[in-house]
Amino acid sequence: MMTLRTGLSTCAALLLAGCSMAPHYVRPTAPVPPALPQGPAYAALTAGDGQVDAMGWHDFFTDPQLQAVIGTALANNRDLRVTIANVELARTTYRQQRAANLPAITAGGTASAVHNGSLSSGASGTGQSGTTESFSASAGTSAFEIDLWGRKASLTRAAFESYLASDEGRKAATIALVGEVATAWLTYAANADALAVAQQTLASQTRTLKVTQRREGDGIGTKLDVAQAQTQVESARADVADFTTALAQAKNALDLLVGQPVGPEQLPTTLGNGDQVRASLPVGLDSAVLLRRPDVLQAEHTLQGANANIGAARAAFFPTISLTGLLGFASSSLSGLFDAGQFRWNASGSLSQTLFDGGVKANALAGAKASRDAAIASYEKAIQGAFRDVADALARRGTIDARVDAAASLLSNAELAASLSQKRYDAGVATYLEPLTAQRTAYSARQGLVTARLTRATNMVTLYRVLGGGLKP
Repeated sequence: MMTLRTGLSTCAALLLAGCSMAPHYVRPTAPVPPALPQGPAYAALTAGDGQVDAMGWHDFFTDPQLQAVIGTALANNRDLRVTIANVELARTTYRQQRAANLPAITAGGTASAVHNGSLSSGASGTGQSGTTESFSASAGTSAFEIDLWGRKASLTRAAFESYLASDEGRKAATIALVGEVATAWLTYAANADALAVAQQTLASQTRTLKVTQRREGDGIGTKLDVAQAQTQVESARADVADFTTALAQAKNALDLLVGQPVGPEQLPTTLGNGDQVRASLPVGLDSAVLLRRPDVLQAEHTLQGANANIGAARAAFFPTISLTGLLGFASSSLSGLFDAGQFRWNASGSLSQTLFDGGVKANALAGAKASRDAAIASYEKAIQGAFRDVADALARRGTIDARVDAAASLLSNAELAASLSQKRYDAGVATYLEPLTAQRTAYSARQGLVTARLTRATNMVTLYRVLGGGLKP
């Protein structure tokens, strides 16, 4: 028993003596400026990073209907379900690799009985007969690799980093889904407004056409006036058809994202001023906030996994030491099987070293290093892409209020011009072309204001998303 304890202690020491041959990981320097961009196109920023990613989407999206739709999408979207399943797959792969670091212990027992019949001896017919019995019970491990060089530990580390990368991918997919659902919902609202404008214009132009036809019948107007008024009606009819289609397609896109049909009670009837989202965000100057984005963290975990694979490839050059051990009991009688004197044990070890493999291990190491270099480039590109996403969103945010104000002012003046032109035509001091042109300008201005308000609302959604917001409810 003392010998057994000594052997087990030695094995434990060998297990703990394993070292890692993976290179020391150092996070690459971010290839972007330390501060987010500033200038005429950008909104004023505050000190720090603003902690936008800590703001839950219930706080950012203020409309209860939109909140309900986002919640349903997070529960039913099929792409997100696939991503979650892939995270679970990565988790089980990691657990399997981690389990390989421990010895697999098997147990078993045997029982046998051999009967010897009588053996005749000459004419006397004398002989001997009997039954020989044997019993055994044992437990042990076979060919367990002692991880002296850290190969198995490096593989476990790589699997763990792959799992973490998958989980960050799930977070990135969640944020993207929240942003896509909100954008689709707001787009539906804008299409509803655009359709309403087209329908109102069609009704107005239809009334104008009737008046023009009556004037022409009374000899006041001309056939040209009637033809021009009819043109306006048909143009409005075409726009009504187009926006009706666009509204249906926006609904289809929203249903796909949500994963089920969105009920009428959750659909917006108007975009209005776009106040279904917060009007501002606490965006800071520090670009380090980008390092917390899930897609950037996903790329970094992939890099760390590639770094661990180098350690496994290096360890493969060293000898493999395996241990086989067995302990148990053996007896010729079942009743005495577990008596102290029946205890048996044996242990053995083996060492193997590849002398020639045609460069397999060398190329595996070179491949692991190349994968690490590619992962570094991917990580740096992820940071650069995140920086551009935020910079673009900030550039739009810095000027969108001016665009909305200009669109509102344009509409006000266009409607005034249309009203005055119509009065001039009714007074007979202008041709029908003047109010016709003014009405077209006013209609275009109405649709332009809807588009500007949608751009402002979706820009806020984009800014919230690219700064890492949308993960927390």
